[in-house]
Amino acid sequence: MRQIQPFLGIVTALFLFALSASSAYSGTSVLPVSDRGATLAPILARAIPAVVSIMVHGQAPADEGTDTRAPLLDQMEATPRNSPRSRPGFQGAGSGVIVDADRGYILTNNHVVANSDRIAVTLNDGRNFEAQLVGSDEETDLAIIRIKADRLTALPFGDSARLQVGDYVVAIGNPFGIGETATMGIVSALGRSTGEGGYEELIQTDASINPGNSGGPLIDIRGRMVGINSAIIGVNGGNVGVGFAIPSDTAKRIMEQLIAYGEVRRARLGVVIQDLTADLGKAFRTEIASGAVVDQVLAGSTAETAGVHVGDIVTAVNGIRIADAAALKKAIGTMSPVPEPGFR
Repeated sequence: MRQIQPFLGIVTALFLFALSASSAYSGTSVLPVSDRGATLAPILARAIPAVVSIMVHGQAPADEGTDTRAPLLDQMEATPRNSPRSRPGFQGAGSGVIVDADRGYILTNNHVVANSDRIAVTLNDGRNFEAQLVGSDEETDLAIIRIKADRLTALPFGDSARLQVGDYVVAIGNPFGIGETATMGIVSALGRSTGEGGYEELIQTDASINPGNSGGPLIDIRGRMVGINSAIIGVNGGNVGVGFAIPSDTAKRIMEQLIAYGEVRRARLGVVIQDLTADLGKAFRTEIASGAVVDQVLAGSTAETAGVHVGDIVTAVNGIRIADAAALKKAIGTMSPVPEPGFR
């Protein structure tokens, strides 16, 4: 046992050095150090009160039991996937995060509250409330619910656009309904797509995410929300170190529209696009390495009016770099065709 202590000291030192090196590149501060050593406790003490547990009750949809998604992708939905088709209703658990303490707005996943007749919210302090569905969006798998309560704590948004592979993150939620749980990992990859359609450029993380974590926040080590936990790749719903979160920049834009309108009013560019590949780059004799190529411009569309032509390569939208067709779809699809409503 005594031989283990020096080894653990070396590991701790290396861990702190790695965190310090990470902060030099990503702007993320190192972990606080107490008399017990490096710890996340002060950060979690501020973040966990903003995380809620959600219990939903509702009628099972007619096609329940049919899973048309990729076989390894589990969105951790509230509805049990093996429920018999004849069962009259369902109940399930998920998570959410308070984003406006004054108004009681809670951000979660659409699949957590879909088809629900009743939404119950349990706060970290044990209080229980009935929640109202304000709005939801299946394309981004986000929803806003609302409770009437005082003494709430909101979690601040971080800038997911500044995340880098290797940054430390913490997933918080209610896995398997056992209660609020925090797990730590890193950003494993950025811009991931699950192949399920919608507006996806997901954060991949190895922080342990399990059924029930859906809708809970992914935070950086400053305690800011950089993502909403939404899906895993695993066997029989278990965690194998591949989880996905919706970036906070996407979540904030969608949230503002759901609060203002109860739905997402999407912009439409009016083009058919594809990825700029190396072969296409050679054919176009361009040195541009990434972007989205316009294959077709729809008649009467905004793109036609703006002078977009077949063969144009889109590399940025409003200063946001466009790496491929999926990035352009997300950039346009998460914009509003009317002035942004603002967070209110």
